[in-house]
Amino acid sequence: MKYANELTKSSQSGDLIEVVRLGLPIGEAIKDPTQLAPLSLAYIGDTVYDLFVRTMLLDSTTLTVHGLHQRAAKLVCAKAQAAAFRRIEPMLTESELSVFRRGRNAHIGTVPKSTSIMEYRTATGLEALIGCLYLSGENGRLGEIMKMILSDGHAPEAE
Repeated sequence: MKYANELTKSSQSGDLIEVVRLGLPIGEAIKDPTQLAPLSLAYIGDTVYDLFVRTMLLDSTTLTVHGLHQRAAKLVCAKAQAAAFRRIEPMLTESELSVFRRGRNAHIGTVPKSTSIMEYRTATGLEALIGCLYLSGENGRLGEIMKMILSDGHAPEAE
């Protein structure tokens, strides 16, 4: 059984981690994510998304820590995540779109001033999808989607 401290590289590209599971057996779901609240899925999905972005930046740039932080912040903001969703939307299955819609339609208390309500809701839906895939143990599909989002020259960024 492999664990997260044995981070594995994707055998096809070598540029993104295939899965990140801290302290849990890789590929095993811890709960039925369809039974979790959509904002709970977005909560974990936000962290997984951020970890993929930071790992990609470490692997592909030589920026200082401050530069890495600034670049990561541009890639994980709501505006960039909304743009990322629009790029991958045609490639999602109906069940993935259903999870996205649950996250997008969840009641959100406050919205940052730096983004529109629609961008924020779209970003929350994407995070819910990422969280659901992570908790389901669907590591191959999670890696595939994150690779589409973060592929060279296509990484979304807020303007």
